[in-house]
Amino acid sequence: MSILENLYATPIGKRIAARAGLAEPPVLRRGRVLPLGPIVLATLPGGGIGAETLGLLGVSPVDPLLDLPEHRTPDDKGRDQPPRYEQRPGAVIIDATGVREIAQLEGVRQVLRPAMRGLESSGRIIVLASDADAVDGVEAKAVAQALDGITRTVSKELRAGATANLVFVRAETAATDLRSTLSFLLEGRSAFVAGQTWRVGPAKAGDAVGDDYVAHRPFEQRIVVVTGAARGIGAEIARTFARDGATVVAVDVPAAGDALAKVANEVRGSALQLDITAADAARRIAAHVVTVHGRDAKIWAIIHNAGITRDKMLANLDEGRWGSVLEVNLAAELRMNPELLDAGLPGGLADNARIVGIASTSGWAGNKGQANYAASKAGVMGLTWAESAELAGRPVTANAVAPGFIETEMTAAIPFVQREIFRRTNALGQGGKPVDVAETIAYLSDPASGGVDGQVVRVCGHNLIGA
Repeated sequence: MSILENLYATPIGKRIAARAGLAEPPVLRRGRVLPLGPIVLATLPGGGIGAETLGLLGVSPVDPLLDLPEHRTPDDKGRDQPPRYEQRPGAVIIDATGVREIAQLEGVRQVLRPAMRGLESSGRIIVLASDADAVDGVEAKAVAQALDGITRTVSKELRAGATANLVFVRAETAATDLRSTLSFLLEGRSAFVAGQTWRVGPAKAGDAVGDDYVAHRPFEQRIVVVTGAARGIGAEIARTFARDGATVVAVDVPAAGDALAKVANEVRGSALQLDITAADAARRIAAHVVTVHGRDAKIWAIIHNAGITRDKMLANLDEGRWGSVLEVNLAAELRMNPELLDAGLPGGLADNARIVGIASTSGWAGNKGQANYAASKAGVMGLTWAESAELAGRPVTANAVAPGFIETEMTAAIPFVQREIFRRTNALGQGGKPVDVAETIAYLSDPASGGVDGQVVRVCGHNLIGA
């Protein structure tokens, strides 16, 4: 630790930091844990899928307290005070899937106002809306986008580790298509996903969840391949999938062999030492699956986590640093997926498999000194969208996560002041943990997430830059 970091850790250092606006960040609720307080459901006119989905999850919501005159309590100076819920909610869900007119947004305000200071710690605001592409009329499309602006603003105004997110529900989406998303957002698994918007639609034909599906162990009897699994985020991805029942194939370069073997043993999976930039990388992964699990074995999900950085200002960025980052972070995935998707390849991807890439907030907003890295991660987003469209006729989904500042051994080497700035430039006032990325990837890979396709979900605590 530096002298400044040691001072910051002392009681007097913490008091000085608090006076400077750098108070200790809240402890976030993580894991497969629901809120402690009641879950409030406000179904605005025309809605209904929210109640049906909560029923599938076994959750009994309570009705909201609306901002009506009889509920207002003026203070001792006669000023209007926001109404309060009778009991501090753990989550507030607004089913606005039927909202089409500007005047109907008043109902959103009424429900949200008492929640802004009334949620429990690590509470949740979840807004469900109809996708703008699925509604008719200029006003209806404008209102759908207005809900996005409301939710992102709410995310920045909430306190104590609470988050707000918006899900656009596509036409013909059933409650069974939405349940994994609503479960993820309510639980602590979504701790560092804040201020985000993505779309959920109907699962493709052939992608129905079987009778053997168990929500807390969704990957039983399923093989998941994780590249870059020897340490950091990759190791946590392997652990999270193993927790949820998966048989993990942990992949990393030979130089990381010892660390890789340790992770594979921990999760009771298998290790494959492999440079993913090799021309035959996909075939070697498939061959390993067949060797270890039998000729009929197939990969349920492949998580393209392997990645490198070679940071330099563009004026100093040579061809080697440029090319190596693009090769590992983007080109390798681009080569591997088509081969693994070949239905005739023993040990390849299953008929209704999941492909998850790792993008970055640097790919969204750019980052000084990372032109090569930002190019590769924006490229992963483009690849995700393109593959999703290309696979429209197959029950395979392609998605990506875009992490923000995640606390790892690598980020621990960043100078203290710079690291503290990175931590504080998001709505939750702290860096994320590798498990936050892993939980989001597991959600996207869930058998019940077949309606989530072609989406990039940021895991950034609602990063205030490039938001």
